[in-house]
Amino acid sequence: MADAPFVHDDADDSTGFLVWQVTALWQRTVAAALRPHGLTQVQFVLLASLLWLGRGEALVTQVMLASHAKFDAMMTSQVLRALEARGLVRRQAHPRDGRAKVLALTAEGRTLVGQALPAVDGVDAQFFAPLGEGTAGFNAALRSLLKVASSS
Repeated sequence: MADAPFVHDDADDSTGFLVWQVTALWQRTVAAALRPHGLTQVQFVLLASLLWLGRGEALVTQVMLASHAKFDAMMTSQVLRALEARGLVRRQAHPRDGRAKVLALTAEGRTLVGQALPAVDGVDAQFFAPLGEGTAGFNAALRSLLKVASSS
């Protein structure tokens, strides 16, 4: 059988595969840190993003939240319904746009995300510590990739 048509001689030379592997390991570690808080990573990202966006915006909509987190709008809506059922998020009609939902953390949601944030920040600090002084450059490269991918 002929060799497979790989571009790289070694899988470790594939940027996409490396990103996949690092992401899988990081997600596993974050999931373990979130387990005691009863949150999935998607739930955490939405709650933390809502907290973040709420600092600078008077009204945060589902569309804004999905865009910030780079999540699919339908999945965002489904997860927000579950968070609302748990009493962590309030979803209300937008005062000027009948199609939009305005979001807010409840007191319980704010408390929970406040407890989970240090756990995730701790995972990030430990996981990415090997980057050392290269962290700022790594983050800049990731932001550059996000910018290009978001504009296409």
